[in-house]
Amino acid sequence: MEKRLEISYRHYDSIAEMPTEQRALVEEAQKALQQAHAPYSKFNVGAAARLRSGKIMHAANFESEVFPAGLCAERSLLFYLQTNFPDDVVDELAIASVPSERECYPCGQCRQVLVDVERRQGSPLRVIMSGGGSASVVERAADLLPFTFKL
Repeated sequence: MEKRLEISYRHYDSIAEMPTEQRALVEEAQKALQQAHAPYSKFNVGAAARLRSGKIMHAANFESEVFPAGLCAERSLLFYLQTNFPDDVVDELAIASVPSERECYPCGQCRQVLVDVERRQGSPLRVIMSGGGSASVVERAADLLPFTFKL
């Protein structure tokens, strides 16, 4: 039996076209880029999350001297939030990168962790992927990884 899978997302040719709150979150992710430590890949990534309480938190990627050991910005941020603010729902997360000719998309591990957070909190997690002056937005993390790992 053949089945069909479709996802919906919103694309903005310019970050300036985005709704104000989403644009502000992308700007926070861009600020987080300053804290990135990526001497090996030279690919700096910043992430910012808006919690239900209104708090905005951010993190950046970090590479170790025992490369490829390191942690993506998204997972750094989400692990911190789940440990320190376990009851505060993550409503949306923005990602930015430098250098970037297009939007920065989460790696497979980050996609799984985004879905894990979404499942744990019982509500959708909007993901905003930005870079190169444009952005794409999905309303729930599960749209980025339709065939997820689940115990």
